[in-house]
Amino acid sequence: MLVADPTAIARAAAILQAGGTVAFPTDTVYGVGAHAFQPAAVEKLYAAKLRPRDKAIPLLLADVADVSVVAQEASADAQRLMARFWPGGLTLVLPRAASVPDIVCAGGESVAVRLPAHAVARALIAAVGVPLAVTSANLSGHPSPVVAAEVAAELAGRIDLLLDGGRCPGGVSSTVLDLTGEQPRLLRAGAIPVEEIEAVLGRMVGRVEVDK
Repeated sequence: MLVADPTAIARAAAILQAGGTVAFPTDTVYGVGAHAFQPAAVEKLYAAKLRPRDKAIPLLLADVADVSVVAQEASADAQRLMARFWPGGLTLVLPRAASVPDIVCAGGESVAVRLPAHAVARALIAAVGVPLAVTSANLSGHPSPVVAAEVAAELAGRIDLLLDGGRCPGGVSSTVLDLTGEQPRLLRAGAIPVEEIEAVLGRMVGRVEVDK
């Protein structure tokens, strides 16, 4: 379904509110999402992607204020990084709030959050009214898609709706930074160079990549 269709966002939001899965463009790559607070919907997301259940799913937010809904706290480091890089291609791993279902966090005590710099993604999340559990719109382990045709080739028949918003402007997955320990740790290199993150923090970031 083309994003230009005036009914697209409302239709996609209704599907997500009803527990379905929707793929849509973001500022980095195409993502496929589900209602973050419906465990059964998140289970469908794992199944659609053939994603291992021990890999947590990041949350996309409509507004920076939504961090308080899904995370226990935003440290001074987190606040500085949000102010500099949000909306944009930086995912922050923070201590999870009790409201976030276990399945989203793969049973862990942290949650990954991001505020995308893409009007369609933000409008969709706002229309649903809650953060979305979102991961790249591909089968697990395959390249991340940047156009809708790539999503269709991977996930046709496995998701409920695909919103075609053209090519994603970034084309590179977000940088993932873990802020749950004493030293920030790079979990995935991506759209935001680690050197820019270090410049904001005024200190080094541990460069241990665990997820590409």
